[in-house]
Amino acid sequence: MDDVNDVPSLDMLAQRLGEALRARDWRLATAESCTGGWVAKVMTDVAGSSAWFERGFVTYSNDAKRELLGVSDDALERYGAVSERVVAEMVSGALANSRAEVAVAVSGIAGPGGGSADKPVGTVWFAWGFPGEGPTARCLCFAGGRDAVREQAVRAALLGLLGGLGAGG
Repeated sequence: MDDVNDVPSLDMLAQRLGEALRARDWRLATAESCTGGWVAKVMTDVAGSSAWFERGFVTYSNDAKRELLGVSDDALERYGAVSERVVAEMVSGALANSRAEVAVAVSGIAGPGGGSADKPVGTVWFAWGFPGEGPTARCLCFAGGRDAVREQAVRAALLGLLGGLGAGG
């Protein structure tokens, strides 16, 4: 999509995602760190979302990731909170600690500080979990300030869910 006007709004993506979940009678759980609950907020902005939004975990701290989602000390110490291993454990924990069939996990460095040479500001890891599949993870690096990085992360999380459901974006 070259034209910014062709990019679906977060609200439109959430609406499509809700329709795809409802058509399958599936529920969604979110496990968020750098987005601070923004994915859950966008989803619950959709009227009728109680039919398909099960719960959201905002696990900003490592302790929260461990306590609420069962992320291992080993994963956090070896790979760091912003890693493929941690988001895979986050999404698995969201599924295990909810009644949802589908989940998404997000952990990243929104800035303005906190980045490093190997994980610069804008680095965000995602994991998605769908019935009958192990977690699928992906790393993206976004440009812009803190809000821009977080908004792009929310969009990527929703697009990944839609793609995994075969509902496009």
